[in-house]
Amino acid sequence: MILTVNGEAREFDAPARTHLADLLREHFGLTGTHLGCEQGVCGACTVLLDGVPARACLLYAHEAQGQAVTTIEGLDDDPTAAALRAAFTRHHALQCGYCTPGMMVTARDIVLRLGATEETRIREELAGNLCRCTGYRGIVRAIAEVATGRLPMAPTHPSSVARLEPATAEPAATTPVQVPDPELPHRIAHSQPIALPLADAWAILSDPARAAACLPGASLTHHEGEAVEGAVAVSLGPITAHLAGAGTFTLDHAAHAAVLTGQGRDGTNAARGRIAWRLEPAAGNCVLHLELGWRLTGPLAQFSRPALLRGLVRAIAAEFAANLARAAAGQAIAPRASLLTLLRLWLKAILRR
Repeated sequence: MILTVNGEAREFDAPARTHLADLLREHFGLTGTHLGCEQGVCGACTVLLDGVPARACLLYAHEAQGQAVTTIEGLDDDPTAAALRAAFTRHHALQCGYCTPGMMVTARDIVLRLGATEETRIREELAGNLCRCTGYRGIVRAIAEVATGRLPMAPTHPSSVARLEPATAEPAATTPVQVPDPELPHRIAHSQPIALPLADAWAILSDPARAAACLPGASLTHHEGEAVEGAVAVSLGPITAHLAGAGTFTLDHAAHAAVLTGQGRDGTNAARGRIAWRLEPAAGNCVLHLELGWRLTGPLAQFSRPALLRGLVRAIAAEFAANLARAAAGQAIAPRASLLTLLRLWLKAILRR
């Protein structure tokens, strides 16, 4: 297999179970990518996948084929990384240095994506990169200094969009639903075929209570006009949260489109998000176009990387589509699966392929 690493096509032969971090270190000698927890928690192994930060310990090497992998070594001549290195030195933003490569990759993303921003936001963005030495003060100040006066970049990285090839007829080309809110830095788009006529699917998706019942982990407790209240249950490895909050639900019946926005909190975990969906007829049935935008803070933020969540969104969308079909047929909705269970199903599908 061939992998593009730091701009160079490199050939490798490794077992299918080999993680990207192990490949970079053991096969290519790029030991700047550090391994810490190997569970996606500490962020020491953070690299860029098509320009977007990703956990190298949570990705199989073969998943990165067709995408550009950039390690800390590949940022030697990068001007933003150079400015950050100098700022890290001035502000004493490193001690033992073990977290520094992953921290630098994330810091560069913050500077380029957000530009000048408040220190509170920088700390939230760094929630997925753990440091046991510095107390973060120097790191935050270094990032804030470099970010001052810089304009944020538009999120055009190709890996920030994931699309599933339909198992049935190809849907007609359409303009995807947009999530324009700049406060939602993570965005994923996905199209899912639905084995239902458009009218039947829309009857469910235009009703917030019925739509929420089909979404894994979601529940609706109140709906009045455009105002909604509810919760989303999340279980990712050792981290569980029941994010309760409020939002708005708006409909466009002519376009068969809806937008749900909301924010919720559970202790130290907080989330703000927006999900937009639109139905389109296709071969007697329909296609569901989804676009999600979100921002997580707290321990859950360590999982808010598009490279990890692309497959999770696929699994959620597939379960959502299956539940829509059950609801339309008057059948009971399947018990809500945890997000971790859905992620495992996605990984098994990859290994089978």
